[in-house]
Amino acid sequence: MSQDLISRVPGAARPGQWKSNPPALEVRQPGVVLRGLWRSMRPKQWIKNGFLFAGLIFTLDHRHRPQDLLLTLAGFVLFSLLSSSVYLLNDIADREQDRLHPKKRHRPIAAGQVPPMLAIGWAGVLSVGSLVGSLALNRGFGLVACLYFLITLAYSFRLKHVVIVDVLTLASGFVLLAVAGALVISVRISPWLLVCTTLFALFLGLAKRRHELVLLAGDAGRHRKILDEYSISMLDQMITIATSSTLMAYCLYAFSSTTGMGHRWLMLTIPFVIYGIFRYLYIVLRKGGGGSPATDLLEDAPLLVNLALWVVTSMAIMVASSQGWG
Repeated sequence: MSQDLISRVPGAARPGQWKSNPPALEVRQPGVVLRGLWRSMRPKQWIKNGFLFAGLIFTLDHRHRPQDLLLTLAGFVLFSLLSSSVYLLNDIADREQDRLHPKKRHRPIAAGQVPPMLAIGWAGVLSVGSLVGSLALNRGFGLVACLYFLITLAYSFRLKHVVIVDVLTLASGFVLLAVAGALVISVRISPWLLVCTTLFALFLGLAKRRHELVLLAGDAGRHRKILDEYSISMLDQMITIATSSTLMAYCLYAFSSTTGMGHRWLMLTIPFVIYGIFRYLYIVLRKGGGGSPATDLLEDAPLLVNLALWVVTSMAIMVASSQGWG
């Protein structure tokens, strides 16, 4: 992709645009600090922990325990707080590089709104509290939470600097979320669903890398050295493979898995998956999105409605099966 073409992509930077223009540090008034600390926890990103609900949704045909919903909600809250602790640590470690980024430069820690030592202390409280709570909720769930925490830390401080491994590590986090959601309510979910989660997470991770390359243009490697190992054309090919594999895997899940063969109407959810992936590709390729899947989802009404319809349809199919209608 030529520099002229990149410069026409919404939000793309011109080479050198951010080299000598770091954000001015803001006055650390108590209200500013608290708001900055909340923003640094990235509550919008908590929606990604919705993968925890997969185990609950796809076992509604034979599970009727009211506490399952409460257990899953508790797991969602604990993982959200745990992920926020990692976001804080990541922002502390990357604050110098973030100041060279056209969007990340406005993160509270990079902008000087939140003192690093306060962020470290709050991250420690969140991580210890959420891990202890996870182990108390369910031992298996807690062990997966510990593994998730270690992997995300490894990603933040080392693995995100290793080409391809960085994207695979991101994908593993989503798989652990799905596994944790099954463990917290003591159910088994289809291996096919885990395969779908892995491939879809790879798709999102590759789109994120593409967004970074386009946004930063010639300064991508200066912000993060690993971006020099990627190219737009390389990522486009990987995204194509991930897209095709995700769609094929979900179709096989809906038709051929134990869950699919036991719920013949599950095939009705396939159009929602197709539309969702194609809509997200449209956002990435035509709207300059992809940097934050959670933000893209929350800000794009068609994508949000499509997700809601997929969830409702899947739940309805599971419930209908429990009543002997499917």
